[in-house]
Amino acid sequence: MEEKEKPRLSRLTAILTQLQSKRIIKAKQLAEKHDVSVRTIYRDIRTLEKSGIPIVTEEGKGYSIMEGYHLPPVLFTEEEANALITMEQLAIKNKDLSLVKNTTSAIEKIKAILRYSQKGNADLLSDRIYFSGNNNEEKTSNNLMQIQSAITQYKVLKMDYLSSEKKRTTRNIEPFAIYSIHGDFLLIAFCRLRNNFRHFRIDFIQNLITDNETFSPHNMSIKEYFEKYVKNQKHP
Repeated sequence: MEEKEKPRLSRLTAILTQLQSKRIIKAKQLAEKHDVSVRTIYRDIRTLEKSGIPIVTEEGKGYSIMEGYHLPPVLFTEEEANALITMEQLAIKNKDLSLVKNTTSAIEKIKAILRYSQKGNADLLSDRIYFSGNNNEEKTSNNLMQIQSAITQYKVLKMDYLSSEKKRTTRNIEPFAIYSIHGDFLLIAFCRLRNNFRHFRIDFIQNLITDNETFSPHNMSIKEYFEKYVKNQKHP
């Protein structure tokens, strides 16, 4: 009996963590994640509800934790703590200042809840990890966080853009996605000037303003974008 309960307890803890980390998650996703049946997930959700966790069921969508409800922070394993430190060191090398500042701030808060022994290990590991690339620590942009917010809030962005040919244009764009290549971030957006999707080097943006105007979400995945546009993509 004890051997059967251990994995279930571990699964319940993991499900609770996933519910806290996502706005909404489907039973099918949880089932696939934990390699169990959907019916088992239903039982797990009922168990969590009986233990006092306010889980909201949205018919046809999935589960979420009631807004405003928070549990005490979970303890990290040593491997998880080490992974966070590695992520921090990777972020420090990034060329976008807003990403570096916010990642460092977020991980600093996470470090605050590490066990005392883990904090010493975290400091040691920080001094023993080195990533090459951007060795002069140059920051070439400071717009990534603002763009991410516009993507999630469907806000129109107005930007002054300087192309690689040194041609300056002012554009209103509907931000869609971000991807990285060779250490540089590129923004995929629907450009109202060109009336089509374009990609833009974020470090080529000279000025950026978030407009109060919102736009309708584009009914397309990033995979579909690449399949449809990238082969024939012209430079902005």
